[in-house]
Amino acid sequence: MKILILGAGQVGASVAATLAREDDDVTLVDTDSTNLLKLQDHYDIRTIQGQASHPDVLARAGAEDADLILAVTNSDETNMVACQICHTLYNTPTKIARIRSTGYLSTPQLFDKENPQAIAIDMLISPEQIVTEYIQRLISHPNALQVLDFAEGKVQLVAVKAFHGGLLVGHPLRDLRKHIPKTETRVAAIFRDGHPITPTGDTTIQADDEVFFIAATKDIRAVMGELRRLEKPYKRIMLAGGGNIGARLAKALENDYQIKLIEANPDRAEFLSEELSNSIVLLGDVANEELLLEEEIDKVDLFCALTNDDEANILSAMLAKRLGASKVLSLINRAAYVDLVESGSIDIALSPQQATIGSLLAHIRRGDIVAVHSLRRGAAEALEAIAHGDSSSSVVVGRRIDEIDLPPGTTIGAIVRGEEVIIAKDETIIESEDHVILFLVNKRYIKEVERLFQVGFTFF
Repeated sequence: MKILILGAGQVGASVAATLAREDDDVTLVDTDSTNLLKLQDHYDIRTIQGQASHPDVLARAGAEDADLILAVTNSDETNMVACQICHTLYNTPTKIARIRSTGYLSTPQLFDKENPQAIAIDMLISPEQIVTEYIQRLISHPNALQVLDFAEGKVQLVAVKAFHGGLLVGHPLRDLRKHIPKTETRVAAIFRDGHPITPTGDTTIQADDEVFFIAATKDIRAVMGELRRLEKPYKRIMLAGGGNIGARLAKALENDYQIKLIEANPDRAEFLSEELSNSIVLLGDVANEELLLEEEIDKVDLFCALTNDDEANILSAMLAKRLGASKVLSLINRAAYVDLVESGSIDIALSPQQATIGSLLAHIRRGDIVAVHSLRRGAAEALEAIAHGDSSSSVVVGRRIDEIDLPPGTTIGAIVRGEEVIIAKDETIIESEDHVILFLVNKRYIKEVERLFQVGFTFF
């Protein structure tokens, strides 16, 4: 696939890195020649310096025969104009644009595909909105490290850390059915000391294992209780940073939780105090010990560090934890920092790029892939694929799961058939139009998984 990425910021660079590792033909466009040179040397990709919305720059970048344009510069206007130019001049098949302004996002008729005068964008992504929704799901499940939706929310894949005292800790996985006989679930993967273990009935869960399990959304809490002591729902939440994500999150949560938001910029703090109706907005430094103590940080259930500065987020989250916050979450952009802090006092380190990249990968994957979630800093992946065809044109339709030649470290966790959620067993037979949820502990096998869900020519 020939992919043109416009903008070499955090999202653009991380998508380019992911796709370059998968042997896609990637060209990256940006105005910053120093950054481009670094990325070109590191990932062996083609780079073009110039304004992403200029027709001559797009021509030099090879827009004429690009399969997909991904416009993720820091300017909404540049992204929209670039997509429109690629549509008008080259009729590019797929155009994805990053749009941050709620002014544009709240005017859907601008991007309505039925309207010939609309801006030619096939998919809008708002990283801030994706991260906000991701954190909201974590807040709904206080015990989880990750909560990922599939099949329009019918199924969830959840990562939890197994704790001493969890009913299943120290027991083989086959005992799970004895503990919760009426609940169907499947453990998709276990990571122990950072290394993946492919689970079988004999696998014993140990304390501190990171366990990924899949279940119908309504059953998630019951399964979690087997792996660790269930925590009470959050009540008091403190948000450090009133930028796009902090403001969106406060607005989404303020009617159900007690929200305090800390913002260092006086003008922004004043704006937020007028914009938010049930949140307390505090003017101050997110890492000010005196302020945190004054605001009773020791009674806070969850502290979220959401500024644009990794160092400020890490320091404020560590300080909040030391001063008594029950749980702390930190946004961290640099991958090296994520690995560094997750083993320490920060409970959840969240990479905005990894949260965002999944919605992009669903458009890039071959076969009918409708959802992709990047896991463990991009090393693993969970995806939802639709099975098409019949037993003569498809290698999965009409076959039992134990008859399908899955790549190493790949498991099928669940199947959604219409409204029915089927937790996968060896004897489960895949039917045409089933939504199949797979987990890959090693992403280098992604091409093989894609091939499984591509239909032979006889189907057409």
